[in-house]
Amino acid sequence: MGKDLTGPRKIGAQDLVDRIRAIFFKGDAVELLPYTISTADRSSIIRSSVKVADAIHLACAAESGVELFITHHKLLQKLAIPGIHFIAVLDTNLF
Repeated sequence: MGKDLTGPRKIGAQDLVDRIRAIFFKGDAVELLPYTISTADRSSIIRSSVKVADAIHLACAAESGVELFITHHKLLQKLAIPGIHFIAVLDTNLF
């Protein structure tokens, strides 16, 4: 995703957390997807293959029917997740 709030929070840089949230998360670049009961169910199925955070991300994407899921994790590229058309690693040549 490019921006993560964990690092700034670990060092107590609340001003940086606020700037990232104001610029990145509130703009049109990010769409927050809902985590519903259906998403939780799908996440539990995916969880048998990947870490919890990855399962949550994949389940939210699948529930929303994304065309392309981009990740840093090469393991995820090998998965077939119903509802996600294509999973690519950032260094994948898509064209």
